[in-house]
Formats: sequence, C-alpha cells, structure tokens
Amino acid sequence: MVNKILNPKFGNSINQKFREKRFEFFLNLLKKINSKQPIQILDIGGTESYWEQMNFANNNNIHITLLNLEQVQVKHKNLTSIKGDACDLSTINDNKFDIVYSNSVIEHLFSFENQKRMADEIRRVGICYYVQTPNFYFPIEPHWLFPFFHYFPFKMRVFLTKHFDLGHYKKSITKEAAILRVEEVKLLTEKEMKSLFPEGKIYREKFLGLNKSVTSYHFPKF
Repeated sequence: MVNKILNPKFGNSINQKFREKRFEFFLNLLKKINSKQPIQILDIGGTESYWEQMNFANNNNIHITLLNLEQVQVKHKNLTSIKGDACDLSTINDNKFDIVYSNSVIEHLFSFENQKRMADEIRRVGICYYVQTPNFYFPIEPHWLFPFFHYFPFKMRVFLTKHFDLGHYKKSITKEAAILRVEEVKLLTEKEMKSLFPEGKIYREKFLGLNKSVTSYHFPKF
C-alpha cells in the first residue's frame, strides 16, 4: 500500500503529484530567463521519459542535455545524451548551461564529500540551478519506502535490504550488494543543502505538515 501511494511509477501516486507540483514551480522560475536562443538545460541523472511526461519533448525553445554514467539513445531533437560524472564535469566550461537541473540524484553519491563536489560543479557550469533531494527528516525513506528506515542502525538496514523487497529495490543477492546499496544513499538535511548551495533559495515540499523534500534553486537576473 505504501509503495502504491508513494512510488512515482504509479500515475496517481502522491509522489507523482508532488513531482508535477514541483515542476510547476520550476516553470515559474523558467519564465525569468530571457533568451533569444534555445534555453540550455543540463539535467544530471535525467531521463528522456521524464521530460516527455512534463511535455518538454520537441520543444524548440529548450534544449536538454541528459548527463548519466552511460550515454543512451534519445529520439527527440531537443534532447542530447552524454556520458559523465556528476562529481567531475571538467569537460564542461564555466557557465556553459543556462540551467543545471537535478531531481533526486545528489543523495546517491555515498558521501558528503562527493555531494560537495557535485554541488561545486553545478554552481560552476550553470548560470542557474535547480537541485531537488528528499529531506532526511521526513519519516518515510523515499527509496526503500519504509518508515524510519534511514534512522535504523547500518547493520539493520543491510539486513532488511538483503532479505526483503522494499520500495524501489528488490532484495539484494549478496550481503556485499546490500552493503553497497545502503552506503550509496545519503539523505541530506536542509541545513546541509544550504551549505552546499550557499547562494541558493530553498523550496520546501510539504506533506502532512512535514518537509518531504528540499530544493535549492538559484535564478539570478539575466
């Protein structure tokens, strides 16, 4: 039941509704950009299907570059896929993109040091940025979709990951795989997001009075 309510793969899920609401907020920020050329967006960890769902496919006023660990084929003319590492964008020039966009990626980097590297690169290559991540203090862990999972001791999280299908994850085949999966996800607090993006403003996504996710955004005047 929790999976169907919160998993965005289900069209009527709460998470999908929140995703659409967040995107409305992003669209309002997008209106601030005045450009005669197509607006250049770098989406770190993004997918073509996401932008299709948001009706941005074949939008001639927007060009979206999807950056992932592997290059993938795309079918829409206004999308490009490149291979890259979010923590090292050294092949990309400063202020190359009008916007760097990232949705629920920065928490998948194993350590705060890596998250800092990603944040620094986002701030370097983008004139503007929009970076969303689940809130550490929200009681339901958004990947395992298990209440208070992220507050459990490390060994208990590994045990549950190895022995049960939870949320987005099938149970891990080996203990080593379970350890790697648990180590990968490091949820961030609002305070940590502010330290990573000091000039950014904060958009808080609320559910039942609690902050479900935190978005740091920076859209200076063009």
